[in-house]
Amino acid sequence: MSAQPVHHEDPRDPEVILRDLPERERAEFLRQYRAAVDAAHEPAGYRELQRLLRHWSLAVVATNQPGYYEAIDDALNDVGRFVPLDVALASEFTRRR
Repeated sequence: MSAQPVHHEDPRDPEVILRDLPERERAEFLRQYRAAVDAAHEPAGYRELQRLLRHWSLAVVATNQPGYYEAIDDALNDVGRFVPLDVALASEFTRRR
């Protein structure tokens, strides 16, 4: 048996992000990406570019979940079950103690 290299796709690769984002998200990604690339000529801008790619790689995961856009619409229209922010934060702080 010969060893074959394992192909690992970087989820933070801009081409991977663009390919895997739903169509409705791509224009905004490209707008933000281009601005971050322009700013990346400075060291702080490079860190911001890395942060942006990390953010959008997580957005790829979220937006491809079944029901994602429906849940957003429900939240915007106060439909469905929800927990007020102050209650959710208090619960999370209690859990972390």
